[in-house]
Amino acid sequence: MFKPAFIGFLLITLCLPLLDYPASAQPATDYQPSVGQEGKDVIWVPTPQALVDKMLDMAKVTPKDYVIDLGSGDGRTVITAAKRGSKALGIEYNPDMVELSKRNAAKDGVSDKASFMKADLFESDFSQAQVITMFLLSSINIKLRPKILDLKPGTRIVSNTFDMGEWKPDETATLPGCNSWCTAHLWIVPAKTEGTWKLPQGELTIKQSFQMINGTLKSANATTPVNGKLNGDQISFSAGNSSYTGRVNGNAMEGTVGGNKWSATRGAQ
Repeated sequence: MFKPAFIGFLLITLCLPLLDYPASAQPATDYQPSVGQEGKDVIWVPTPQALVDKMLDMAKVTPKDYVIDLGSGDGRTVITAAKRGSKALGIEYNPDMVELSKRNAAKDGVSDKASFMKADLFESDFSQAQVITMFLLSSINIKLRPKILDLKPGTRIVSNTFDMGEWKPDETATLPGCNSWCTAHLWIVPAKTEGTWKLPQGELTIKQSFQMINGTLKSANATTPVNGKLNGDQISFSAGNSSYTGRVNGNAMEGTVGGNKWSATRGAQ
């Protein structure tokens, strides 16, 4: 039988860890972010849910799309995309935010479609996305721009408020009656068409600035200025009184002009 003195010592020993545990300490599952808190590249400010919905609408997100949110914060954009049936991934540097997002996805019943990873935006591979969403600074967007422009033509990029510098958006929308963080910009990654193309009609030389193109169409009889635009892999341009439309596939293009088919090829770049 234990003596009373030993029992008292045992109880004190068992209770010491509880007495030493700080009253202010919170388990990780209680983590709640603060608006304006510092992050690796930007402070955290949540995108209003109405703008999240608008951004996904502008990108025409469907269940067939893979959506990646760069700097996913509390996970709301990824979760909203998952609720629309899309597979979605959030890339976030703050590990507490990543775990919070996973819990939020579980609460909303979309853990099977919404996933999150702790990673640096500039070291991440998002080449498989059909849609990319982001709420970063313009300076960060511009730094990411070369990587974005190397994505598959037709990839849709949507940003809360901040632009891409000289790369002008294909569409901009502002929520009515909204006071802050009300604007979304959409870009569609254009095919790369700069260079010299051979057509039956002659030689087409294209200079490209993001989705805008210009150049010349040279035939045996004349050189005609060309102006046009790209929408993903779709191309349209005018040369004199002729309007060309078509699709770009690497170093080949084909389409119609005046009801007739046309095609062009480019030397390897």
